[in-house]
Amino acid sequence: MSLDPGHPFVATLLDAARRTYGERLVSFALFGSVARGTARPDSDLDCLLVVEGLPRGHRARLTSFEPIEQSLTEAIGSLAAEGVTVEISPVLRTPEELAVATPLMLDLTEDASILTDRGGVLARALDDLRRRLRRLGARRIWEGSSWYWDLKPDYRRGEIIRL
Repeated sequence: MSLDPGHPFVATLLDAARRTYGERLVSFALFGSVARGTARPDSDLDCLLVVEGLPRGHRARLTSFEPIEQSLTEAIGSLAAEGVTVEISPVLRTPEELAVATPLMLDLTEDASILTDRGGVLARALDDLRRRLRRLGARRIWEGSSWYWDLKPDYRRGEIIRL
């Protein structure tokens, strides 16, 4: 058994995020193997949380996520008893940070499973980035179980690529 976006644990995780961040939680999405439907029992659970007013710094943001993980200790233990290891890998961003075309955002254009998205903030950011990628002819190229992005197949040496 492995996790998928419809697994009850995912709903429990989303509820915990809503309790912790309240109205500040704008969007919650899964990505990676769970969102693609290729998760194994030992796959981590990659999730993107878009939250207003996050503190600056990676460590401070992860600290704000700790109450969520602590509230899920029992549920994680129950899954472990069933042979499913749950390692939550949260990525926390503000709505403003969604405008930056990071490698994660590129992958989210292909893999995101959006579970909540107040006002369509994340969906719009991903649609905008998809349009920009299409304009360049960009594509994600799989090699076995990994991939890379060819952002501009007709790239010429010295050309600047703007996403």
